[in-house]
Amino acid sequence: MKLKRILVAALVIAVALSGAVAQTVLKLAEIHPQGYPTELADEEFARLVNLYTNGKFKLDIYPGGQISGDEKVVIEQVKIGAIQIARVSSGALGSFNAQLNVFSLPYLFDSADHMWNFLLSPYGDKMLADLAPSGFVGLCWYDGGARSFYANYPLNSIADLKGHKFRVMPNNLLVKMVEAMGASAVPMGAGQVFSAVQTGVIDGAENNAPSLISFNHYQVAKYYMLDEHLRLPEVLFMNKAAWDRLSATDQAAFRKAAKETIAFQRAKWDAYVIEATKKIVAEGEIIVPVPDKTPFKNAVKQLVATESPAFAETIKAIDAARPKK
Repeated sequence: MKLKRILVAALVIAVALSGAVAQTVLKLAEIHPQGYPTELADEEFARLVNLYTNGKFKLDIYPGGQISGDEKVVIEQVKIGAIQIARVSSGALGSFNAQLNVFSLPYLFDSADHMWNFLLSPYGDKMLADLAPSGFVGLCWYDGGARSFYANYPLNSIADLKGHKFRVMPNNLLVKMVEAMGASAVPMGAGQVFSAVQTGVIDGAENNAPSLISFNHYQVAKYYMLDEHLRLPEVLFMNKAAWDRLSATDQAAFRKAAKETIAFQRAKWDAYVIEATKKIVAEGEIIVPVPDKTPFKNAVKQLVATESPAFAETIKAIDAARPKK
């Protein structure tokens, strides 16, 4: 009888073990620190993937540029499969997939609502799908806010940009934009900006208010001029070879998880922009509103006219997504 009980117990354990799910661990790279809106969305995505695959997949998140503070390097690592998933700016990804450079055209979107009308449209989905030839699978878009110039000297108008050096992401169209506005563009990774401003290599950069906080740029660049020349959406994407190894069921789970993080990230972003703005003001940042952006738009008018034909179909879809007045 004792032997029978032992055999039954062993059989129960064997059955339990045979039903256990082998877990696959994937890396997800993020240059922003813990608590930043995109990093929080990464965490939520990881949680949902684990939930929707019944624990089959675990995503290890590497925030704060642990793998690299340079998004270009991160993208290269995803491309070769050393990292499976990453969240980057569309501005950085544009160097690997030219269609995304449309977002680097200044004053493309009238507002955040306009941008999201487009990103959540069938054409926005098409742009994610069109990352495949570059070796990536686009999972979803995140908010990256409006980008403006900040510097270590007073900024009050577009004339104040002339003769000064500003950091941009390594993207040729962004270089042309800054130069059209009268400044010199210096491509570099976001992690290099603090020391570059501090040592006088550059005079400033262009980014959103949350990034001034997350990278501590407000400590060395005290003037922030709200010209809002760009709205660059963020992209959560995956190495295509790693994606192709997933079953159709697991792919559906990843898609579902990504889609459900969009509203989550947008809410976190909106709250963080308010928090970041309050903090940089409290730290002595001088914020300069730009009620009339006409001089900035006029400065880049020729650039937009020259570059737009390459994105004619996409721009048509963006125009169609403009909120009705």
